[in-house]
Amino acid sequence: MNGVDMLMVTSYNIYPKCKMIGVSHFPWRHMKSTVKTNWISSCLPAFTSIHNLTGQRFVYKTSSEVLLERGSNVVTNGQLQNFPLSSYETAMEKLSSLITRQRRGEKPPVANKLERMSKYLKILGLEEGINRLNIIHVAGTKGKGSTCIFCEAILRECGFCTGVFTSPHLIDVRERFRIDGIDISEDKFLQYFWDCWNLLEVDAAIIEVGLGGKEDSTNVIKEPTVCGITSLGMDHTEILGDTLGQIASQKAGIFKPKVPAFTVPQPPEAMEVILERAKELMVPLEVTEPFDYKQIKGLKLRLSGNHQFYNAALAVSLSRCWLQRTGNWGEIFQNDFQDPNLPDEFIRGLSNAHFSGRAQIVYDSPPNSDSSAIVTKTFGELIFYLDGAHSPESMEACAKWFSNAVRQYDIPSHSSFEVENAEESSENGHISNQSKTLEQFEKSFRRILIFNCLDVRNPHILLPRLVNTCASSGIHFSRALFVPSMSKYTKVTSGASVISSDLHGIDLSWQFNLQRIWEKITHGKEVTTSLEKDFKIDSKEILPPHEFLYDDSSNGLHSRNYLACSAVIPSLPMTIKWLRDCVKEHPSTRLQVLVTGSLHLVGDVLKLLKR
Repeated sequence: MNGVDMLMVTSYNIYPKCKMIGVSHFPWRHMKSTVKTNWISSCLPAFTSIHNLTGQRFVYKTSSEVLLERGSNVVTNGQLQNFPLSSYETAMEKLSSLITRQRRGEKPPVANKLERMSKYLKILGLEEGINRLNIIHVAGTKGKGSTCIFCEAILRECGFCTGVFTSPHLIDVRERFRIDGIDISEDKFLQYFWDCWNLLEVDAAIIEVGLGGKEDSTNVIKEPTVCGITSLGMDHTEILGDTLGQIASQKAGIFKPKVPAFTVPQPPEAMEVILERAKELMVPLEVTEPFDYKQIKGLKLRLSGNHQFYNAALAVSLSRCWLQRTGNWGEIFQNDFQDPNLPDEFIRGLSNAHFSGRAQIVYDSPPNSDSSAIVTKTFGELIFYLDGAHSPESMEACAKWFSNAVRQYDIPSHSSFEVENAEESSENGHISNQSKTLEQFEKSFRRILIFNCLDVRNPHILLPRLVNTCASSGIHFSRALFVPSMSKYTKVTSGASVISSDLHGIDLSWQFNLQRIWEKITHGKEVTTSLEKDFKIDSKEILPPHEFLYDDSSNGLHSRNYLACSAVIPSLPMTIKWLRDCVKEHPSTRLQVLVTGSLHLVGDVLKLLKR
């Protein structure tokens, strides 16, 4: 059982002589705060408009914390011993202690976790509070989080206070809990720990399923307002089943009797199961078609990728239904509920919804540079394209997005392509648009892949899908880097957690396996040299020379840990620094770096880029 996914947290200090287990994301609606709260957050809000926040509730002033410039947060093991844990970091340690070391596919050590979750809620007296919530419950294989974020942005534009639970987090566990588009602050997390939402009454609770649906911990929700199922595919087969029908059965497990539900077009095998389950429970089920360009009238989604039009359309259907069933549609909109035209509030919400690590573009700037230097000197020399993808379908969507993004960048007339600078975004809370100069387009491009995935994933499927989809659009990778993630699923961290630079005892066998698969894809033959046996962590050749990125010749094996087209690098901080050094040494070449595979990897890179 994962302590974070189960939302079980332990408090040691709030009540004297008392150690309780509680559930953190379900508020009691009868409690109301009498104090206006000033939120401080170092994380991006998903929605940046602050107008039209009306509604019969307290309105909270929001602000973004201005991050002070600081040095590297990479420390050695010796320094770690003298690094005092903050109270927030202590909470992270307590939360981590609840996570089991169970591997995917293994039988849970304790059966009937959903029954136990229901028992805990009953003991804590939270059942009634959950039933009073107006919940949008979202399951699916791909796009659950994006759909939730679209719903959040739409309903906030309509004037409602929203609470959102999504998983996993990328940088800080607080990303999982959002009130009115803002991650909860460290102070609030510590002050309330398990009932932090109780005093922040929400109108709409948007809950993303963690894994599956039928037996997921969030399925303690018995009376949702509306349910949704996003696109389904083959994922978590060791737990959910090895056919689309079995997976669909788990996802449709969130359906409740006579509660409306929406889904997107599904493969026939999956759709048959969903329809059968809906019929059994007398669920009014509608299949939402993706937006076409005529219908949206030039709307540009802030979440990139054509697949987001499916998620956006589903979010619109869920939000419409929520507004109608809660009696709010007629009070807000004059037009008929069945009017196909989207209200302005919906358009604004879809345009402003933002979700870190999903089809995100980050222009890197070197440490200690001021914001003006970003555009005038180093803007665009090193560009990161980040998108977590661990299923064949999501990898194909990632490849299509990346190919389209880099192709658009190659066209000088496309002068307002939407990008994000990590430093500016964390301070300003929005994605900035920058116009490219002719000088920038005169530079040559190198497309680099940074990849890692869990060993339960199948890189023999993921990597060919990525390469072939990109190649079909004329996009090819110059080099591939295989790097282990810093984050572990067995430990909860915060955005301020220190990063160890100690490489002692690191196991790179999986990364070398990924490299062998890559070389077979690109060269059509097995790599016969035992790279792991020759690789030395303390070697001066632990990093390839900078020429590795720029040399077009293919001379076979170059060194112990890198080949003509790929390399294994033992740490992400080392990788980012090496890429920055390469850019400094070759200013005439621009690096376009796709970071994909594990969401842990994507979150770790974002953490490093935000410094």
